[in-house]
Amino acid sequence: MTPTTNPQPSSRPALHAAGLRKHYGRATALDGFDLEVERGTVHGLLGPNGAGKTTAVRALTTLTTIDGGTAMIDGIDVRRHPAAVRERIGLVGQFHAVDEALTARQNLVLFARLSGISKARARARASGLLDAFELTDAADRAVAGFSGGMRRRLDIAASLVLTPAILFLDEPTTGLDPRGRATVWQAVRETAAAGTTVLLTTQYLDEADQLASRVSVMDHGRVIAEGRPDDLKRRLGGDRVEAVVADGTRISEAVDVIGRATGAAASVDPDTRTVTVEVADGARTLAPIVRELDAAGLAVDDLALRRPTLDEVFLHLTGGTAGTALDPVQEAR
Repeated sequence: MTPTTNPQPSSRPALHAAGLRKHYGRATALDGFDLEVERGTVHGLLGPNGAGKTTAVRALTTLTTIDGGTAMIDGIDVRRHPAAVRERIGLVGQFHAVDEALTARQNLVLFARLSGISKARARARASGLLDAFELTDAADRAVAGFSGGMRRRLDIAASLVLTPAILFLDEPTTGLDPRGRATVWQAVRETAAAGTTVLLTTQYLDEADQLASRVSVMDHGRVIAEGRPDDLKRRLGGDRVEAVVADGTRISEAVDVIGRATGAAASVDPDTRTVTVEVADGARTLAPIVRELDAAGLAVDDLALRRPTLDEVFLHLTGGTAGTALDPVQEAR
C-alpha cells in the first residue's frame, strides 16, 4: 500500500465546500451547502437559528463527519486528511474555551505547549499575543475576573497560538455588551489584517456589515444568497430619501416638490408626516431636493438619506422567520 503523504496547501481559495450534506436521524442539518472563501478575507455566514451555521462550522473543522459533498480547507480535503486540516485552522466556538482558574498568560502558554511549542517559545508567543490583543495589563490575573469582552479576546488569542491559515469564529459576540462587541470586532480586524482568513458566523447583521467583505446567507441547511454586503442591499432597491414635513397640512405640496426634484413618485406616511422617494443616487439627489423645498418655503423637521440594511436583506431572503428544521447541534445544547 502506498503510504499517505501530507498534502501541501494550494493558493486559492482558502475554503471551498460543495454540496455538503449532514443528517441527524430524520433531521437534515445541511442540505447541499456550498461556500467559497477567498484567502485573506473576512467572510460572514449569516442565518436564523436552526439554519445550519454551527453544523457547517463543525463539518468544516472536522468536528463532525460529512454525509455527502466535498470540503477543502487550504487546498486539503477535510474528509481524507482531517489531521492536516486541523493543523491549519483555529476555532472559537460559542462558549469560552479558556480555563477560568488560570491566568491569561498561563492559558496561552498551556495552549502553546499542548501544540508542541517549546517552553521558551510558548512564553514568547503568549507575550506577543497578550500585547496584540491588549491584555498585557491583565496577563497575570485569573480569567474568572475577566469581562466578557476580555474573555472573548483571550479565546481568539488562544486560537492564534499557531497562526492558523483560517480562523472560524462561531457567534463570537453572543451575550456581549456593545463595548465588548467593539473590542472583539477590533481583534477580528487585526487578525485578518495579519493575513489569517476568517469565517464569521453570526446572527448580528451589523456585525457582518462591519467586518465582512462578502457574506453568505443560509437557510434550511443551504446558502440562498451570496455577495458583497452592498450588492445584497441593492437587491432591495436603491437609496431612499425621507423628508419629515414640519407642517402636516402641506404634505401633498411636499410630494409634488420632491417629485419634481427627483423625477420619481413619492410615498407618504401621514402619521409621521414623512415623504419617501426611492432614488438611484441619493447623495446627488439631496441638494436638488433641499433647493426645491427651500424655494417652495417648505420647512422639514428631518431630511435623511436611507440605504437598505443587511437586516432588511436578511428578512427579505429568509421570510423573517427561523428555519423550520432545528440545527441538531444547537438543539442539543
